[in-house]
Amino acid sequence: MQLRYVFSELGQGLRRNLSMHVAVVLTLLVSLALVGFGVLLREQSVKATDQWGSELQITAFLCKARDDNPACTSEVTDAQKERIAKVVDDSPEVADYRFETKEEAFAKVKELLGADKFEGPNPAATADDMPESIWITLNDPDEYQGIESAIIGLDGVSSVRDQRDVVGPILRGMTAIRIGSLATAIVLVIAALLLVANTIRLAAFARRREIGIMRLVGASTLYIALPFLMEALVTAAIALVFSIGALVAFMHFGVNGWLKDQFGFIPWIDWANVVTPVVVMAILAPLLTLLPTLVLTRKYLKV
Repeated sequence: MQLRYVFSELGQGLRRNLSMHVAVVLTLLVSLALVGFGVLLREQSVKATDQWGSELQITAFLCKARDDNPACTSEVTDAQKERIAKVVDDSPEVADYRFETKEEAFAKVKELLGADKFEGPNPAATADDMPESIWITLNDPDEYQGIESAIIGLDGVSSVRDQRDVVGPILRGMTAIRIGSLATAIVLVIAALLLVANTIRLAAFARRREIGIMRLVGASTLYIALPFLMEALVTAAIALVFSIGALVAFMHFGVNGWLKDQFGFIPWIDWANVVTPVVVMAILAPLLTLLPTLVLTRKYLKV
C-alpha cells in the first residue's frame, strides 16, 4: 500500500473541504465539551453527596463536650448510642444507617476547608471538637417525621438535620444543568453526524474519477477508503484536543479560580475528577467520526 498516496489524498481532502471540516470540528468541539461538562457535574454531585448526604438522608448530631445544646450535659455515651441505634433500627421509615466518628467528620472538614488551617500549634479545630453523628437513609424522602420525632428527644442527640434543606436545591440545580448539557450535546452530535455524512458525500463526488480508475485497476475498498478514515480521525483529534482544553480552562478559571473562592462551603471537584470526562470524550470523539465514515464509505465509494 502506497502511504505517500494516502497522505497526499488526506492533505487534498482536508484542503478541498476545509469549510466542512471546520464545521465538523466546531460542532464536535461543543458537543464533546458539553458531554464532558455533564460527566463533570455528575462527579460534582457525587462529591457533594459524599460530603453532605443525599435527599434520602437525615443526620442526627450527637452530643459532644461543650455542646451548644443545653440539654447535652456531657458527651454521648456508648449506652446512649446503643439506645439511639435501636430506635433507628426499629423504625419502618429507615432503610439503612451508619455512625460517623469524630475523626471521619474532621477529615471531611479538612478536605472542605483545607488541611493547612488545622495544622500547627494553634489549629482552628481538632477531631475532639467534632460531634459524632448518625446518618439515616430513608425508604421514602417524604416519610421522615416519625423517625425524626423519635430520635430528637433521645438522650445523647443534640440536633437533627434534614439533608433536603441543605443539598436539595444544589443537587436539583446540578441535575437540571447536567440534563440540559447532555440533551444539547445529543442534538449537536446528530448535527456532527450529518456534517460528516455530507463531507464524505462531497469528497467522494469530487474524487469520483480517481475512485473509478482505482476500481478498474483492482484497488481494495480499504485502500480507497483510508484517506476518508484518516480525515475523520484528524477531525476527531483536533476536536478532542480543543474540547479537553475547554474542560481544563473551566476547571482552572471557573472552579479553582472563582467558584471555590465564592462558594467555599461547597466541596468542589479537583483535577483527579477530570480524568473520567476526558476518558469519555476520548472514546466518543473517534466513534462519532470513524463509525459513520465506515458506514457511509460503503455507499458513496461504490462506482
